[in-house]
Amino acid sequence: MKLPEKLNILLLGSGGREHAIAAAICRSPRLEKLYIAPGNAGTAELGENIDVDADNFGALKKIVLDKQIGMVVVGPELPLVHGIVDFFREDDMLAHLPIIGPSASGANLEGSKDFAKAFMMRNNIPTAAYATFTRDNIEEGYRFIETLSAPYVLKADGLAAGKGVVILDNEAEAKAELARMLGGKFGSAGSRVVIEEYLSGIECSVFVATDGRNYVILPEAKDYKRIGEGDTGLNTGGMGAVSPVPFADAEFMQKVEERIVAPTVAGLAAEQIDYRGFIFVGLMNVAGDPYVIEYNVRMGDPETEVVMPRIESDVIDLFEAMYMGKVDGYELRISEKSAVTVMCVSAGYPESYQKGFKIEGLESACAEGSVLFHAGTAQKGDDVVTAGGRVICATSMAPTMQEALAKSYETVGRLSYEGIYFRRDIGRDLEKYL
Repeated sequence: MKLPEKLNILLLGSGGREHAIAAAICRSPRLEKLYIAPGNAGTAELGENIDVDADNFGALKKIVLDKQIGMVVVGPELPLVHGIVDFFREDDMLAHLPIIGPSASGANLEGSKDFAKAFMMRNNIPTAAYATFTRDNIEEGYRFIETLSAPYVLKADGLAAGKGVVILDNEAEAKAELARMLGGKFGSAGSRVVIEEYLSGIECSVFVATDGRNYVILPEAKDYKRIGEGDTGLNTGGMGAVSPVPFADAEFMQKVEERIVAPTVAGLAAEQIDYRGFIFVGLMNVAGDPYVIEYNVRMGDPETEVVMPRIESDVIDLFEAMYMGKVDGYELRISEKSAVTVMCVSAGYPESYQKGFKIEGLESACAEGSVLFHAGTAQKGDDVVTAGGRVICATSMAPTMQEALAKSYETVGRLSYEGIYFRRDIGRDLEKYL
């Protein structure tokens, strides 16, 4: 089977990740037309938005047939965990169509933290010690907490929109939080809770494109999850990102490949899990050794906003290689420039916030070498308005991280909307490694 040279592509999702993927797709001469479901105000400038949720499989089938789609690229995790790949492959009218993402069994790497930890243990992949508990054995959970040293890491087993991880310094508070989580704090996502040993180090995100047997490692990145400067306050979906990561040198990345990436892909193949998509490996660098914190089964956000701009080779060719089982023949070319992104969010995020505020300065904001990726925006008449907690980010590329940061801060400084907030210390912690 060989794909046509020119393709209509359907991209699923509505965030900054999807805007960055859309921009990369549009750089390919193989693109005929891009459709995005549901998209945002930024993706509307690159293709045609279709107001259909990425989890509405029946409506997506109709789009694929009506628009003569030649490839589907899945951005967010929810449709993957809910089995969109299986839905396509089991439908006689869709089975031939390339869809980029893992099967539901592969998506369990993100959909169930207990599954992911057990997978790591089976495949000798370095990770923190852990145990999993339900309401039926909560007393055992309390005793397990007593065996650990502070801080205590508790994770809802299922998807909890990035809010299912709690880190506490006090043993009594950890036990109380376990009771809350198993009592329904995160709904069905918290029906099981994974309690982990705390790993002390600095985080890094590694991205892998795989066809289920072969793989290519994409540019690594570091994101900033806390709302407050100095990594304080509540966890968010991400306030900024940097790529490359100064401490992820050749020696460290060799360890990542040998100890984590290769055995992860080999484990998927050995367990006969159909996995033609991305693997996001959230790592902790502990005194120079990598440990897996979590897997995601799609590209990260906002890391994609710095990873995709650094990929100079054709991403449609990459998607084709992932689907056709030919990733080992794909030549990945990566820019040597640094890329950074700074995320602007709504006042009150990650808790309650208001939407619908007009965004000023979009047309004149970008400094040279910068681009705006929309995360939570919508078109309202002639105006672009806020439509989410994370609203818009400025990605910049330059020979050094500091130069790229300066461009991004110059760009976000030209944007305005009611309640705009962004962290002013992105990348500051990495300067000691330069």
